[in-house]
Amino acid sequence: MTTAPTVIGLDTSLTATGIASSNGWCHVVGWTDKKRPLTKLPHTERLAAMEQVRRDIVLHIGQPDLAVLETPALSRAGGGGHERGWLWWEIYSHLITHNIPIGLVSTNQRMLYATGKGAATKNLIVDAVARRWPDWPTNGDDNAADAVVLMAAGRDWLGHPITPMPQAHRAAITKATWPETLATAA
Repeated sequence: MTTAPTVIGLDTSLTATGIASSNGWCHVVGWTDKKRPLTKLPHTERLAAMEQVRRDIVLHIGQPDLAVLETPALSRAGGGGHERGWLWWEIYSHLITHNIPIGLVSTNQRMLYATGKGAATKNLIVDAVARRWPDWPTNGDDNAADAVVLMAAGRDWLGHPITPMPQAHRAAITKATWPETLATAA
């Protein structure tokens, strides 16, 4: 009997990082104080808050067979780009330091895997996750849904898809960046 690999999907964000495990759970962690936005905190408080978010994420990662990270959306508008970049690299560094193989999936590849199209609204992704992977409790949270898609793509790449996916959706797997240390089935 072969045990299916454990894959973690990570949609990093300072305010709502979606984390999904192939073991059937999802969490969303981040800075949630709306009255004190993280990017408005004095620098020493901001760094402490960012480090707490990082610790909360790392606590959920464990030692999976594969972690799938969404690549940063460099064109994304809005504040906190500097801080978002720091968090992404901190999580990437944690994975490398702990010898966890990393898959990198772009925003468009994530959307393609979920919906068969390279562009989709948050609601479309949430609906696709609810239909294809109903055992993952996202409660309609788009961050959790994104993490489920990343995790499911990783399991599919490893040759252990959670559910059969149409070929148009699976095209995202061939476009993503996968670690060389694991054999692929894509």
